[in-house]
Amino acid sequence: MAEDEETRKHLVIAKPFALEDDKDSEHTASSAIRRILSLFKNVRLGSDLTNFQLPPQLNQPRSQLQCYGEMIYSFCGQDLLGECSRRDLPIERLKSVVTWNISTLRPIVFGMSPYNPVLGETHHVSHGHINVITEQVSHHPPVSALHATHENENIDVTWCQYFTPKFRGAYVDVEVKGKRIMKLLNRKETYEMDQPRLVVRFLPAPGAHWTGKIKIKCPETDLEAELHLNSDSFIERFKSNNNRSIKGKISQISSKDKLYDIFGHWDRAVTAKNLKTGELEVIYNAKESMSGLKPPTVKNMKEVMESESVMVWSEVSEKILKKDWERAREAKKAVEDKQRESLKQREASGETWVPKHFSVVRNGKDWDCSPLHPTVPRAPLVITEAQEEIMN
Repeated sequence: MAEDEETRKHLVIAKPFALEDDKDSEHTASSAIRRILSLFKNVRLGSDLTNFQLPPQLNQPRSQLQCYGEMIYSFCGQDLLGECSRRDLPIERLKSVVTWNISTLRPIVFGMSPYNPVLGETHHVSHGHINVITEQVSHHPPVSALHATHENENIDVTWCQYFTPKFRGAYVDVEVKGKRIMKLLNRKETYEMDQPRLVVRFLPAPGAHWTGKIKIKCPETDLEAELHLNSDSFIERFKSNNNRSIKGKISQISSKDKLYDIFGHWDRAVTAKNLKTGELEVIYNAKESMSGLKPPTVKNMKEVMESESVMVWSEVSEKILKKDWERAREAKKAVEDKQRESLKQREASGETWVPKHFSVVRNGKDWDCSPLHPTVPRAPLVITEAQEEIMN
């Protein structure tokens, strides 16, 4: 018990990757490219990399669950999620949902990957009125579920995330699948959202970029938005080292009438143009939303679950941050061995593992995850008071 309490005193929570950290990733890219290419020298084109094992030197000190959670709880400035329900007009609410969706796009560190979560791992954080919980509901293949609720505005967000990375020689193509749904319960509106692809390119210039199409649709208001991320083009990579452009439109579903053009860069600013009046409106400013991000702090250590990501991976993260690679490797192996042992015990007893926070349905290669509870409770990990003051 004393040893357990001692472990709890040394939880390591990595800082979110903020806008100002992006310059450091360019150095990481140049130093990591040789090591990465050496790992892929025996991998065939088209191979599925879902279970590909990385050495600790290529791991970020955070779980993939933390990365998903940060997309919602890690922000500075305005509460963009709450703003989705505050607007009176349907078109203004859709624009707010578009803005919030853009804010979930975060820079990717080339050559560095988060930990692959273990089965049953969770991550639970609160920021102001927003409570977020994520859970790894499958390990092979890796499937993550997320549920977030906004206490004041009665907003419900559910994600089911699973992906298939494919090795293509000069790059890795990661197709991200699963549903993203936002419900504005006070407005009786549901917004369905697609997910962009991730491309990790080795040549001619190393980098990792979001690309592809995102569609946001609300049947109740007869409105939809379509966004195109254009940072993957071979030509665009030479025109700019930091393109990350976004273009799109907002339309009425039934008539196909285009109401707004959307354009800009998701890591800088995005503008909406009213096609009827010609009015321009900056709907998103990345600097205001993604600068100076801080990690959550532990508010109540006794309520931190054993399955919490920062508990599961704390020793690995600590050794990575200290660049103690041998001990990081040993700690990572210990986490993976513990998971394999749990699997053996379940198989021996005929026990079926059941997620704690979600019901999960698998239909062939498709997955659907639904929260077991209507709201997410307050978390023992919180964004600090200083940050909450900025938000309010």
